[in-house]
Amino acid sequence: MKVILIKDVPSLGRAGEVREVKDGYARNYLLPRGFAAPATDRNLQALAHSRQAQQQREARAVREADAVKKQLESLVVAVHARAGEGGRLFGSVTAQDIADAITRQGIEVSKKQVELDEPIKTAGFYKVSVRLHRQQTAMVEVNVIGTR
Repeated sequence: MKVILIKDVPSLGRAGEVREVKDGYARNYLLPRGFAAPATDRNLQALAHSRQAQQQREARAVREADAVKKQLESLVVAVHARAGEGGRLFGSVTAQDIADAITRQGIEVSKKQVELDEPIKTAGFYKVSVRLHRQQTAMVEVNVIGTR
């Protein structure tokens, strides 16, 4: 019997895949537990429609991320922090500080999107990557300004 997997099933497949399974396995396990639906013409058409809608959403997300990437890469973000002699900061500049500075520039970014290997501890210019989408990463120029 052909079934469309509704949920991921270990050792069988991922959600949205069409699989051929034994009739008893489908009737007694997959269908009653809601893991799969019969692969009827109507269900296959619904699956094709949902895949098409998902591809359109994904394409829109990539276009939006590309537009934000262009904005971010043309931006120099200034972060002010207290510093001592030689530009050494008293604290450090974290991903949250950088995300707040970018947000003040008008582009909404969360601290989870800022990929900072380690906190910045000295004043100067840094290139920081911001993950916008699975496929899109923007490099933002960050100017850490030490103030007394």
